[in-house]
Amino acid sequence: MTAPEGELFELEILGGSTERRFRKLRPEVEAMPWGTMDVSAAAAVDLIAARRAWTGAAYQEHRTAVACAISLRALIEARAPVDLIAVASRFPLDEMVHVELCARMAMELGGGTEIIHDPAAMVLDVDPKATALMRAAECAVRFFCVGEAISIPLLRATWHVSKHPLPRAVMGRIVKDEAAHGIFGFTFLDWAAPRLSDEDRASLGRSADLAIRFLYRQWEHTRKTRRAPKHDGDVLGWMKTDDYLALAEKAMQAQVIAPLEARGIPIGAQLTEFTEAPVAPG
Repeated sequence: MTAPEGELFELEILGGSTERRFRKLRPEVEAMPWGTMDVSAAAAVDLIAARRAWTGAAYQEHRTAVACAISLRALIEARAPVDLIAVASRFPLDEMVHVELCARMAMELGGGTEIIHDPAAMVLDVDPKATALMRAAECAVRFFCVGEAISIPLLRATWHVSKHPLPRAVMGRIVKDEAAHGIFGFTFLDWAAPRLSDEDRASLGRSADLAIRFLYRQWEHTRKTRRAPKHDGDVLGWMKTDDYLALAEKAMQAQVIAPLEARGIPIGAQLTEFTEAPVAPG
């Protein structure tokens, strides 16, 4: 069998003075109740699902860190307001904290699972031929108005269903950080509005459609591979699939599509493009 192309997603901490500076910036990470989860009674299938989910979450947070770094450069090149850039400069740090939190959760449950990825294709980059303003606007729309805005209600709901103090603390930290990320894109668009033509808004609508369709495809996959109903020993501690998908669809309309269209950015993506005949509840 041919091995998959790409690199193994692995993480490390340098340690020493560098780690001490990192811990000083975000001391809440070490203050969490690590080592308090008893998974001895958990079914092997649940542990594997949990390890896979938390490893996948670490990878997704790593991808978001790339998106935040790309956005920060675009904002600077577009000469966005200094205070707006300064606020965004914190976002890559937030995401790396989330990477560590999710990775450590996987370790608490027995270790990470294998992810093979292409480091050069973590996110779809912006059009290098576009103006500086449009590069920044595309980042704001795809990464923040869609990606981060939709994550807030989903993360908050997941936090509410978490029962054990450790995953609840981890999710609570992520939710707190993401609140600022979710409104950032719309703040940028409100500043940029007088500088955007109708053609620019149409282009941003197409960019938003790309990001929205990507999420719709993920949700359709989730719908087809739904988890079994949650039970008291569920070490994953996340939402039931049907509840998650119902909230995701509602949040997409309220938190993403409606605010974008209110700013004159047309959205053409439809969930019905991906939805097939209903699958019997699992």
